Amino acid sequence: MEHLRPVAAGDPTEGSPVAPDLVDLLRSAGRGDQQAFAQLYDATSSRVVGLAVRVVRDPAQAEEVAQEAFLEIWRTASRYDPDRGSPLSWLLTITHRKAVDRVRSAEAATRRDQNYHHQNQPVAHDATAEAAHASLEAHRVRTALGSLTPVQREALELAYFGGYTHTEVATMLELPVGTAKTRIRDGLIRLRDTMGVGS
Repeated sequence: MEHLRPVAAGDPTEGSPVAPDLVDLLRSAGRGDQQAFAQLYDATSSRVVGLAVRVVRDPAQAEEVAQEAFLEIWRTASRYDPDRGSPLSWLLTITHRKAVDRVRSAEAATRRDQNYHHQNQPVAHDATAEAAHASLEAHRVRTALGSLTPVQREALELAYFGGYTHTEVATMLELPVGTAKTRIRDGLIRLRDTMGVGS
């Protein structure tokens, strides 16, 4: 079958009294007569495209729907039964079904895209929850620091909050470096135990 040519909106055959010949054209097309099918196409394409445009609302999509409809008409022309309706009604029924399928397919694709974006959106950052968590952690640390001996707390505060090295802490507290390290280590152990870290 030759490629179907596009239809101009103002096709001169629209409204022409060609309906009586459509049965013969369909029968001939059903027997593989490409010339008969071309005549059928010329006689009905403007109506087919017009219906497709009304359903899908997009001229480019309507052209594709019309092409799909005519391909099915070519393949199934031999099944047309004049006792069940006019040729034009049969053609337009096929076209309408194809157009509705196209609309449903587009809607399903849109829903899939929306669902995908909805399911893959990052969870909004909850600053309030984070602030509350930080506040609880700060309270735990303050409570744990309160459980230290004064010398342990002093050494830890200098080392971790003040940013001083063990040697600097020892110098500031006028202690041997080993003693400063011991106070810091013991303080950390007590902090860990009090806060339940690693338990």
